[in-house]
Amino acid sequence: MKHKTAYFVGIKGVAMTALAVYFQEKGYEVIGSDVAEKFATDNILKKRNIKVNPGFFPDNINKNYDLVVVTGAHGGMTNIEAEKARKMGLSTYMHGEILGKLMNKKKGISISGCHGKTTTSAIVASLLVHSGFNPSYIVGSASINDLGEAGHYGQGEYFVAEADEYMTCPITNKTPRFMWQKPIIVILTNIDYDHPDAFTNLDQVKETYLNFIHNLPENGSLIACIDDPNVSDILPRVKRNVITYGFSPRSTYRIDKVYCGKETIFMKVLFKNMELGEFMMKIPGKHNLLNGLAASIAANMSGISWDSIKENLKLFTGTKRRFEKIGSVNSTLLYDDYAHHPSEVVATLKAVKEWYPDKRLIIIFQPHTYSRTKALLHDFSKAFTLADIVIFSDIYASKRESNDPTISSKILTAEANKYKRNAHYLAEKEKILKYLSENVKGNDLIMTMGAGDIFSLQKDLLTLLKKLIV
Repeated sequence: MKHKTAYFVGIKGVAMTALAVYFQEKGYEVIGSDVAEKFATDNILKKRNIKVNPGFFPDNINKNYDLVVVTGAHGGMTNIEAEKARKMGLSTYMHGEILGKLMNKKKGISISGCHGKTTTSAIVASLLVHSGFNPSYIVGSASINDLGEAGHYGQGEYFVAEADEYMTCPITNKTPRFMWQKPIIVILTNIDYDHPDAFTNLDQVKETYLNFIHNLPENGSLIACIDDPNVSDILPRVKRNVITYGFSPRSTYRIDKVYCGKETIFMKVLFKNMELGEFMMKIPGKHNLLNGLAASIAANMSGISWDSIKENLKLFTGTKRRFEKIGSVNSTLLYDDYAHHPSEVVATLKAVKEWYPDKRLIIIFQPHTYSRTKALLHDFSKAFTLADIVIFSDIYASKRESNDPTISSKILTAEANKYKRNAHYLAEKEKILKYLSENVKGNDLIMTMGAGDIFSLQKDLLTLLKKLIV
C-alpha cells in the first residue's frame, strides 16, 4: 500500500519538527523545506532520514502530497510553497490548525501560559508514557531527555500539546493558535504581556486566555496557578471546574515546603491541607516545582496514582534548551537556556543561584525580536541583576519583522548598566570568545540564553574552555 506523504513548509522549527516526527510515526512519508541556517532540530531530522529541501521554491510542491503543513515563520500562507499547494487544491494547514484537528480526535491535555509550557507539557507526556498510557504528544522543544524526540504518535487515548496564544498566521489569520484546540484539561501556568506584535496590552492577553479556557467542555477542568496575579484575576469569570495550585494557602494543591539536594529539589505537597507526601525533581527552580505540580495534577486526573507520579517524576531531567547542561571543564560549567522574556530570565537566574550559589554567573544573552526587546526594554534592563557578568549579542530578528533602528542591544546594554554595571555589548561571536578568553575563571558557570541561534556558540565555548581551564 502506498504511504501517504506530508510536506512541511519550514520544517526546522521545534514545533514543526515534533509534528513531522508524529506524522512519520503515524506512517506518513515526511518531506520538508527550510532555510539553510543551523537549527536545534537538524540532528533529529537527519537521524529520521527526513529530506529537507534547502529554501522555498514552488517546484518543491507536487500533486502527490496528501497534506501540507505550514509554519508562520516564513510568511505563513503567503509563502510561495504554501500558495502553490493551495492553488493545486492540496490539503494545506497552518501548524496550529492541524495540531488542533489531531488533538480533538482524542482526550486533549493543553498546556497554556506565557512561560513554562514546554517543560510542563514534557512532564505531562513523560508521566503518561512511564505509566504505560502511550499518549500522543507535541512539545515545543527539539527533544525531551527521558523520551527522545518531542513529537510522538501514540495509540493511547490522550493527546498532550502546548497551547500557544500567538497568531495562527501573522499575515493571513490572527486567530490565536490555541483556539483550534478543544481539550478536556487545560493547564494555565501564568499570564504575562508578550508578543507585542499580536497584543496591544495585558488586558487583551487575559481576554484571549479566557476565551481559550471556555473551549473546554462543560465537564472539562482548568488547572490554574493561583500564585500568578493575572491568572487569579480571571478565575472568577471562568465557568468551568477550576483546580488551583501554587504556594498560596488558597491553593487546592499547595506546595508547603521546599528544600534542595545536590542537583535535586524536593517539595511537600498538600491537597486541601491533607498531606500527599514528598515529590522530588531533577530540574531546578521554584517555577519548575510549580510546573511539576501542575503536570502531576493533570496526570492524576488522567488516572495515574500519586505513588506512580512520585516515582516517575524522578525520571524527568528536562528538555533541550531548558536549563540544559552542555558540558563542564573541571569546575567550570556550560549551560544553555531558551529564556527570552524578562520573567523567564529572572526565574532561570534564580534557579541557577539556588543550585550553584558559589558559582560566578556569566550570561550570554541574545535578545529575540525587535518588537519584544523594545516593548519590554525596562523589564529586560532589570532582569539580569543576579548575573555577575552579562554579555548582550545583537538582536535575533523574527522572520516576520524588519530592522528597527530605535532599539538595539547597545541600547539594552546601556539601560542594564543603570541597575548593575555588569553588562557588555559584544555583537560578534569572535568578540564574545575573545572577552571570555580574557575573563573566564575556574569556578564560573557560563550560560547562553535566548530563543534565537545563540545555542550555536556552544561548541566554540566548550573548545575555548578546554584550552583555558587546566
